[in-house]
Amino acid sequence: MGMTITEKILADHAGEKFVEPGQFVNVKLDLVLANDITGPVAIKEFKKLNTPQVFNREKIALVPDHFTPNKDIQSAQQAKELREFAKEQELTNYFEVGEMGIEHALLPEKGLVLPGDLVIGADSHTCTYGALGAFSTGVGSTDLAAGMALGETWLMVPESIKFVFKGKLKPWVSGKDLILYTIGQIGVDGALYKAMEFTGEAIEELSMDGRFTMTNMAIEAGAKNGIIAPDEKTIAYVRERAKRPYKVFSSDPDAKYAQIFEFDASDIEPQVAFPHSPANTKPISEAAGIPIDQAVIGSCTNGRIEDLRITAQILKGKKVSPYTRLIIIPGTQEIYRQAVKEGLVEIFLDAGAVVSTPTCGPCLGGHMGILAEGEKCIATTNRNFRGRMGHVTSEIYLASPAVAAASAVKGRIAAPEEVR
Repeated sequence: MGMTITEKILADHAGEKFVEPGQFVNVKLDLVLANDITGPVAIKEFKKLNTPQVFNREKIALVPDHFTPNKDIQSAQQAKELREFAKEQELTNYFEVGEMGIEHALLPEKGLVLPGDLVIGADSHTCTYGALGAFSTGVGSTDLAAGMALGETWLMVPESIKFVFKGKLKPWVSGKDLILYTIGQIGVDGALYKAMEFTGEAIEELSMDGRFTMTNMAIEAGAKNGIIAPDEKTIAYVRERAKRPYKVFSSDPDAKYAQIFEFDASDIEPQVAFPHSPANTKPISEAAGIPIDQAVIGSCTNGRIEDLRITAQILKGKKVSPYTRLIIIPGTQEIYRQAVKEGLVEIFLDAGAVVSTPTCGPCLGGHMGILAEGEKCIATTNRNFRGRMGHVTSEIYLASPAVAAASAVKGRIAAPEEVR
């Protein structure tokens, strides 16, 4: 019997020729990741182990991105703990403000995650790196501490679900729309502790930025990981970034799947997830007209250069609606720099948007866009749970950059065609 791409990566890192769902494996790690929220807890637990050194100072990445630039004394203290540990351990991959970015946009950009890698991170959206054909998953801070010390962890091999997207994408439909549609179909627990494997003509059509968006939100369906087999686009992306060898895996034709879903991408409209669940999705034709107070374009889900280009395409020559706030957050310093070079930032400023330094910020209710009582926000972020971005009576609608930008112009949820 054949294996899926997820099973092959786990087998490779466990030193096994074959693994199957339900099997427990001890696997070697290529990268261990923490941020300014989860990192201090992991560091505390690491020190309890009385291990003087991390297993490999080049395979630990610390990225202060959630509450940075520091919003208050407590967040400053957390960032300080990360900084001091990085100095003490002489970590190669510590990224300070001015050099950092939102972790899940930054690490692929730096070539720190490659096809065939096995990555754990103390952040649930670590599953983003599956877009490169890597196995990546979120863990707790205690498991991360053990990973930093040992360079390995144990996992149960997940079953895989295959999602086949046939057909061509409609105008303005993106990876964000495909993943919101998928979560709407199967629910927030529809892939619980399973691998979500995305394939088909529409996936092949997606850019790497669009693929990162899809695998980023696999966790919102409860998945252990999301993954897309590497193709020519993947190799072109990593070729100019990779600083070490990597392995390319793909699923065998006779691999076993727990379920297979087939969707016709040509039938999928831009999607909007209504409060208070990423699974509460509706097509834009059923969502248009809801007034909004704020729009946020950014996060580890949609803060990449393609997202900013689409946003600029919508906003050029337009103005943000009066009394509506539009906050745009590039995912990394390099993305910010590219947006400046291309004149995108000028378009944003002319439209009346505010542009932030890279930060997770409002996505988790951190800063840079907290919502007041009863306010409504359309966001390109990944979660819209009650109170996620501020007051418990506020509402978050999840959408693509195209829909969020159009909505900011109209002051209500709107389709991109309405402003083009």
